[in-house]
Amino acid sequence: MNDVLQQLAEILEQRKQQSADQSYVASLYAKGLDHILKKIGEEATETVIAAKDGDKDKIIYETADLWFHCMVMLADQGLGPELVINELQRRFGLSGLQEKAQRTNHPN
Repeated sequence: MNDVLQQLAEILEQRKQQSADQSYVASLYAKGLDHILKKIGEEATETVIAAKDGDKDKIIYETADLWFHCMVMLADQGLGPELVINELQRRFGLSGLQEKAQRTNHPN
C-alpha cells in the first residue's frame, strides 16, 4: 500500500517541473497553496456527502480525490507521505486520550 503513495509522491514531485498547461497537478502548484487548500475543502465536502448518502463506490472515489489533493498539498510544502505514515505509526497503540494528551508537546 505504501508503494502506491510513494509512487504518487514521486510523480507529484516530477509535476513541479512541468508547465501548468501540461499537467493538472502543475496547474495546482501554479495557482498556489490557497487554491490547493480550496480543492482539499471541496473534496472533503464531497467525501462527507458521499458518506451521508451511503454510496460505498462514491465514498471510495471521493476519498481517493481527497487523499490525492492532500498529497499535492504535502508535496507543495516539501513533505512526503512517509511523514504522515510515520506519525500514524507513532500513534498506533496509543489510546485516543493518550494521543490527545501528547498533542500539547507537538505542534498542531
